[in-house]
Amino acid sequence: MKTFSAFITAHAKAIVAIWLVIFIAMAVFAIQLPSKLQGDGFFVEGDHTYVTKELAENFDLPSDTILVVFDPAKNKEIQDTLKKLDTIKAIHSIQSPLDDASLQKNGIAYAMVHLKNNIDNQTDIVEDIRSLIEKDGVTVTGGPVISADINTASQKDLASAEAIGLPIAIIVLLLAFGTVVASILPIIIGVVTVVTAFGVMTLLSGNVNLSIFVLNIVPMLGLALSIDFALLFINRYREERAHTSIPEAIQIAIQTAGRSIIFSAVCVMIGLGAMIVIDVEIFHNIALGGTIVVLLAVLSGLTLLPATMMLLGDRLNKWRLLRVKPGGANRWRGFAGFVMKYPVTIVIAALLLLGIGMIPLKDIELKIPQVDSLPTKYDARTAYDKLDDTFGLGETSTLYLLADRKEGWEDNEARELIYTIQEKLLADPLVTNVSTIYTAANINTPEELNASLEIPQVAEQLQPVLSTFTKETQLFIPITLDAAGSSSTAQKFVRTWKNKDLGVDFALGGQAKFNQEIFDEIANKIVLAISIILISTFFILMLAFRSVLIPLKAIIMNIIGLSSAFGILVYIFQYGHFGIDAGSIVLIIPVIVFCLVFGLSMDYEVFLISRIQEEYLKGVDNTRATIDGLTSTSRIITSAALIMIVITGAFAFTDVMPVKQIGVGIAIAVAIDATIIRLMLVPSLMKLFGDWNWWLPFAKKNK
Repeated sequence: MKTFSAFITAHAKAIVAIWLVIFIAMAVFAIQLPSKLQGDGFFVEGDHTYVTKELAENFDLPSDTILVVFDPAKNKEIQDTLKKLDTIKAIHSIQSPLDDASLQKNGIAYAMVHLKNNIDNQTDIVEDIRSLIEKDGVTVTGGPVISADINTASQKDLASAEAIGLPIAIIVLLLAFGTVVASILPIIIGVVTVVTAFGVMTLLSGNVNLSIFVLNIVPMLGLALSIDFALLFINRYREERAHTSIPEAIQIAIQTAGRSIIFSAVCVMIGLGAMIVIDVEIFHNIALGGTIVVLLAVLSGLTLLPATMMLLGDRLNKWRLLRVKPGGANRWRGFAGFVMKYPVTIVIAALLLLGIGMIPLKDIELKIPQVDSLPTKYDARTAYDKLDDTFGLGETSTLYLLADRKEGWEDNEARELIYTIQEKLLADPLVTNVSTIYTAANINTPEELNASLEIPQVAEQLQPVLSTFTKETQLFIPITLDAAGSSSTAQKFVRTWKNKDLGVDFALGGQAKFNQEIFDEIANKIVLAISIILISTFFILMLAFRSVLIPLKAIIMNIIGLSSAFGILVYIFQYGHFGIDAGSIVLIIPVIVFCLVFGLSMDYEVFLISRIQEEYLKGVDNTRATIDGLTSTSRIITSAALIMIVITGAFAFTDVMPVKQIGVGIAIAVAIDATIIRLMLVPSLMKLFGDWNWWLPFAKKNK
């Protein structure tokens, strides 16, 4: 690090110039990112995807449908609207409420507009349809529309969160540094980091499908980490500047605070990287976007930030608004002394508080976000809710069974097999309807079907019906379930039936199958992801601090703190408090918050323990080293935590529910970590374990 730090101070102008060029170039690409984002990221390569693709290619079934809602329903208006839609080439077919009475009820009607399967950008189609037909009493909804509106809402959420978070962050930085220049610099570094990350992701979007949620999660993480890193760095620089030159102070800050920043970033990237083992697209998106922005935060924090500080010199302290006391202020030393005096009491009190927070965790209900991710102020949401209330769209669900028989489906044995499968399905109490050649042609037995096919005129009439359900070696059977596709009941049905012996190879598709695959993929891989995080973090911290107990305590305390944060999240969002309607926790939230916060919390762990270790290695006893470390870092840890809470917590005021829950979840977890964990539990346990904190088998003593 000495050679690197000397290089930074010697080439400060060149480094700033290079970053300026990078920033301008990436900004050009960054503004294009929203148009590159598609879908919510809930995608897993499995049977559902296979069945959907095969049905689209071989049976010409549309994979996406837009619902055009008429309220009130007027025949003339419906006719005129559907006539306009006929001009759009991307539309595959339209089911009109004028031809299907089931699409009209209580003065409301809706048309089902099926899209072609080769559409690259559904957002453009949604806008085309809206521009043609949306007016008073006519709205559009459905998957593609909701996805497009969530993208729009996410962009607005990002703008509103930044409008709330950044000004408060500047105030926190002013309280920490006292001068305008020092307070604005971390914000500038954060903006450069996020814009550059957006630009890189735009360049990658041609090869990777990116979820609309990265638009919020990447800046949330990038801004918070960049500002935190800058805060830690500038604070350490100021400590050294008090008794040395500017270049030397910057070099020492790179060598000391820079080491903490790198270790912290590695821990965050471990949490992000662990998500890759869960084969769901949104986790891969967050892992990719998060890793890019964290790497850039470290790079900008250890190059652009010190280079800019080198050019600014003592102008870093220009425009002083507040007189900030040094890090070892008496109030923090008094607090540290209090903690050292009553460690057992503080440990008990801290664990009691965390235990109370955990209580609601027992009631947690997880679900995949549906239309309720979209705020009610959007027409697509209100239109869907109206259809759901009137027609009960969510009360039933459809599964698709796709069977493959190498001999085809035209012989007598095949027809008997179709009938057998049909009867097995209908025997299940959850199945309300099955569509086959028998139900469609009103034929009761295989014998009756065989006899009918022997009559040329009847066979000719049945041929279109047969081709609806069979193509060469494939058989397609729609199944209606008396359960919502998002329900655990439907998922249980799928798990049971996917292993049934039907006498032929088959796969299932449909919403229930989609949900089952997502749930099972997360359930099957979450232990592996958590194990990767825990084991990797343990060894990294063990090597960093040459201790077994310190990383072990850090891991246990993080798990306890996160469990308490999840309990509070259930209290707010599932029970319905603080103005939030009671609902469910989005399935991905515990995974994302755990993976992100477990790494983020190490930011404070590394910073605090590093300072304690510095004092301990100088020969100071463990208690004194803990007091000195806590005293010198408490203000900065508190300020850094406030920055993290402000930047992520600002998303509590946004509209898209998954993003709101992620922001609030991270803010709560960080607040718990920076207060109860880092300022109470860590120093208390450091006191109680004494020199055992620094024990490492087969290693020489640190002192």
